Amino acid sequence: MVVFEVYLVPGADAADILSEETRRETQAKILTHEEAVRVGFVGLPEPEDREMRIIAVSHRYLSWIHRALEMSAAVHKFRVHELDT
Repeated sequence: MVVFEVYLVPGADAADILSEETRRETQAKILTHEEAVRVGFVGLPEPEDREMRIIAVSHRYLSWIHRALEMSAAVHKFRVHELDT
């Protein structure tokens, strides 16, 4: 599994991070920090001074999500964390 730590541009809508098609095809889960902690993600960094989302997705979709985030106008910056499963 891969987790993306995504920081939004001020005023951006989190629904615009990934297209509906990308979410459907990759089965990406987009969570707030609180939701991610509640479902069992541990060791997540605390959100910085911007709105943050966590995207969890299968490792095979790493490149797809990476490209989508690079092209998204809603994304200020992001970091990738690969998890051992």
